[in-house]
Amino acid sequence: MTNLFRRLNPAKKFRITVYMIARLLKISYRLIVRVEFWNYVIFVHRRDRGGQFISYRKLSQWQNAVACQIQQCTTLPALKQLWFSIETDCHKYSKQYSQNYYHFIWPIWRKQWDRLWQQGNVP
Repeated sequence: MTNLFRRLNPAKKFRITVYMIARLLKISYRLIVRVEFWNYVIFVHRRDRGGQFISYRKLSQWQNAVACQIQQCTTLPALKQLWFSIETDCHKYSKQYSQNYYHFIWPIWRKQWDRLWQQGNVP
């Protein structure tokens, strides 16, 4: 488990519905029998295939939670450390991230960096 995963703790903090999972899997929600939220993955019992694992990192809530963490940083060193955690997680679990993840996260991080720099929140 990476620092970013520990920081977000998706199994306990994310509210995930069957409809969200069905939309992610591009199937009807009626094909989902049961969903189990494990510490590191979601296990979906499907009528048509059996079981299927889904990474929390594939959810849009993951992106939003990371963006929220970025916006909550109050110092440049904390923001740099968070970016290091994001990059480490992305490289280690690259298959679990969507292609547009960096396009979503980078502008938010850069805006927060500029805001903190202008405020003079340098140690």
